[in-house]
Amino acid sequence: GSVDGSIQEVNVSPCPTQPCLLHKGTSYSINVTFASKIESQGSKARVYGEMLHVDIPFPIPEPDGCKSGIQCPIQKGHSYSYLNKLPVKNEYPSIKLIVKWELVDDQDQMLFCWKIPVQITS
Repeated sequence: GSVDGSIQEVNVSPCPTQPCLLHKGTSYSINVTFASKIESQGSKARVYGEMLHVDIPFPIPEPDGCKSGIQCPIQKGHSYSYLNKLPVKNEYPSIKLIVKWELVDDQDQMLFCWKIPVQITS
């Protein structure tokens, strides 16, 4: 569903196998390399937990892509490395779900969108 960009690589660390075991009270590193097909002054991340085909917004500490490794303004034809953290809070339930991570441009179009199966555990 990435209209305005193309993903080159997604890295979630540490996550040696899928589904990723996400331990409560731990933060995970997210690194997405993507190429932009458009120009945009800014970018904003939206993260969801997908359960039973329902997207539940998942708060992240820094939604601003320009503060997450991306040099803004974003230029057409350039590659960028998006870096962020996924904190897993102790109060989250121990469940299996899909994490969906989107980065949108100024026009609310997708620069990238990816999903990964996870299991939250204590």
